[in-house]
Amino acid sequence: MSSATLDVAPRQSIRPTWAEISLAALRENFRSVQTHVGPQVTVCAVIKADAYGHGATPCALSLEAAGTKWFGVTTTDEGMPLRSAGLRGRILLMTGFWRGEEEEVVRQNLTATVWEPWHVELLSHAAQKLDAPPQPIHLKVDTGMGRLGVRLEDLPSMCQLIKRSAHVALEGVSTHFASSEVPDAPETQLQIQNFERAIRVVKEAGLSPRLCHMDNTGAIVNLPNTWKNMVRPGIALYGYTLPLQNAKASTDNRPALRVQPALSWRTRIISIRQFAAGQSLGYGGTYKTAQASRIAVLPVGYADGYRRALSNRGRVIIRNAFAPIVGAVSMDLTLVDVTNILGVQEGDDVVLIGRSGSLKVDAAELAEISGTVPYEILCGISKRVPRVHLP
Repeated sequence: MSSATLDVAPRQSIRPTWAEISLAALRENFRSVQTHVGPQVTVCAVIKADAYGHGATPCALSLEAAGTKWFGVTTTDEGMPLRSAGLRGRILLMTGFWRGEEEEVVRQNLTATVWEPWHVELLSHAAQKLDAPPQPIHLKVDTGMGRLGVRLEDLPSMCQLIKRSAHVALEGVSTHFASSEVPDAPETQLQIQNFERAIRVVKEAGLSPRLCHMDNTGAIVNLPNTWKNMVRPGIALYGYTLPLQNAKASTDNRPALRVQPALSWRTRIISIRQFAAGQSLGYGGTYKTAQASRIAVLPVGYADGYRRALSNRGRVIIRNAFAPIVGAVSMDLTLVDVTNILGVQEGDDVVLIGRSGSLKVDAAELAEISGTVPYEILCGISKRVPRVHLP
């Protein structure tokens, strides 16, 4: 038996580093996605990974109040707290369940994604044992990404197993794009063709899934012909989309999806140091002052998810001006140069992610500097950074 350690201390944190989540922005992003795909398409809000670091329970409850009917999570452990918090909507386990969890899936009214025969067998047995109605399942097809899903050659036998299982009912068929930001890539087009083929095989087997879904945020933006009747936005709900890559096709006629970042990350200056020219700063002395300098110390580091790759490359906003990071980002502290910003003092507000006046630093900028994607920046903000949810 193992347990996750999620909390730093059972008290309200007063350390001056925190993230603010605008639930109003989150709801507006959901409405933007729903308007974009139209009322005939169901939007399954992906809130896995603690809603990409935004806080799954408050985000889910706020989205439900805005009209969201479906929620996507990764695991049974992510779904159960939502039920405990009173979420009434459908919860889709997008990567299924593990052996031994099947009864909890039934009890908690979770909807399992399946692709292995044992998924169907265990869930059917659990529903029978608990005298529950037939359990809705979504069959995942591997159309070319190579991670999860039943292979096309195994799909007919899987369909027959589902038909024979009286205690499950096929509600949906799904797949996942590998390169939705490259809409005219051969592999993307092949996945579309394979999914259409999979749907035909399922229907020819005598099954009638009510929902078909394959689109993440990238496909919602770039591939409107693939929306089917359900889409699964993730990063768009939190205010980001990834740029189109290496596509030959014109994008001028793509309808715009307008979203706004829901999370801002802030801290405060805890110390200001004066240094002469030639002073080495931080671990390894990777930065040396070129002139007499004022250096502000921030109580945030890579243990908070503020990535070490930002060392000597990133920037923050202080008093409506950019301040460059100097020296290595350490586990708990980061140094920034405030020499050219007038009036800076201890306690001043610092924007790590967010806006101040006309200036902004967003997760996309941090991702580009760090050689990663905005998803990892947002999900990587650690549990010791308190989340403040604003209505």
